[in-house]
Amino acid sequence: MGKVRPVFIKKVSKELIEKYPEVFSIDFEENKKLLAKYTVIQSKLVRNRVAGYLTHLIKNKVDKLE
Repeated sequence: MGKVRPVFIKKVSKELIEKYPEVFSIDFEENKKLLAKYTVIQSKLVRNRVAGYLTHLIKNKVDKLE
């Protein structure tokens, strides 16, 4: 089975990719730091989940291009 993510995690991640397509990368740690710059997320758990899903989306995007 795959990982189940809440709808709000997916929604926020997709909105961030649409607004800032060139900012995020396949590096999870870098994405966590960038989230602090571009959003206000109070919870560490939610920040990490959003960063993880962003990383996942970017990796899939890169893989499709190759």
